[in-house]
Amino acid sequence: MQYKDYLKMLDIVRSKTDFVPETAIVLGSGLGALADEIDVHSVVDYKEIPDFPVSTVEGHKGRFVFGNIEDKPVVIMQGRVHYYEGYPMESVVLPIRLMRLMGAEKLILTNASGGINKDFNAGDLMLISDHISSFVPNPLIGANIEEFGVRFPDMSDIYSERMRIKAKQTAEKNNIELKEGVYAQFSGPSYECPAEIRMLRTAGVDAVGMSTACEAVTAKHCGFEVCGISCISNMACDITKIPLSHEEVQECADRTAPIFKRLVRELVKTL
Repeated sequence: MQYKDYLKMLDIVRSKTDFVPETAIVLGSGLGALADEIDVHSVVDYKEIPDFPVSTVEGHKGRFVFGNIEDKPVVIMQGRVHYYEGYPMESVVLPIRLMRLMGAEKLILTNASGGINKDFNAGDLMLISDHISSFVPNPLIGANIEEFGVRFPDMSDIYSERMRIKAKQTAEKNNIELKEGVYAQFSGPSYECPAEIRMLRTAGVDAVGMSTACEAVTAKHCGFEVCGISCISNMACDITKIPLSHEEVQECADRTAPIFKRLVRELVKTL
C-alpha cells in the first residue's frame, strides 16, 4: 500500500465521524466489552472501510469505537486481525497506521498469552517490557512509507518507559498485581510445542502469543508511544501437561477481564 491509500481510508472514517482520539487501544481476547463501557461518540465497522482487513476469530468484533474514558478521547479497536488468518503482514498492521492518522499519539496494546515464566499463573497480568518478533515477518519489509517514519527505525524503547512507569503506578494505586516481562510473538494458529517453549525460556521470554509485537514495531515506526499489557490466559505447554485449547484461553481471559479493564481504564486517565 502507498500513503495515499491510507489517506483514502482516513477520508472514509472522517466521513462518518470527526472524532479525534488522543489514545488508541487494541483489545485482545476477553476485553471486547471495554468498548461498550465507555462514553461512546461514534462507531465505524471495519466492513465500512474498503480494503480494510476483518477479523475472523470468534469473540473479536470488527469495529472502531470512538468515545471518552472520562475526559480522555480514545479510539478502540474492538477486534484485531492476526497473521495466522491469512492476511499479509501489511494488512495486519494497517489499523495501527490508520489510528495514527486519526490523531492518536499513544497506543495501548493488549492480548491474551501463554505463560512461560514459572513464577506466573493463569490470570496474571504482565506489563510488556520488551519483545522478540523474529518468528514473524517484520511489518516494515518492503518500500518504506516515509510519511510514517524512517527506513531504519530505532526500537530501543519500543514499550515506552514513561508509560510502563504510569502502568505500574496505576496498578499499585488500584491494588492490581502487575507482573512485568518479555513477550514473544509466534505466527500461530497452532500453539507452540515443548521444544519451542524451552527455547523461549532459555532466551529469557516470559510469555508468548500470536499478536502485538508486529503492531508495536509498526506503531513505533509511525510515531506512537506504546504500552503493552498481556493477560496470561494459560500456561504454555512444557510448563503444564494440560492440552491447550482456545476455549481455555477465552474462559480465563473472560474471568480476568474485569481487573484488566479496570487497569486499562485507569491507565488511560493518567496519560
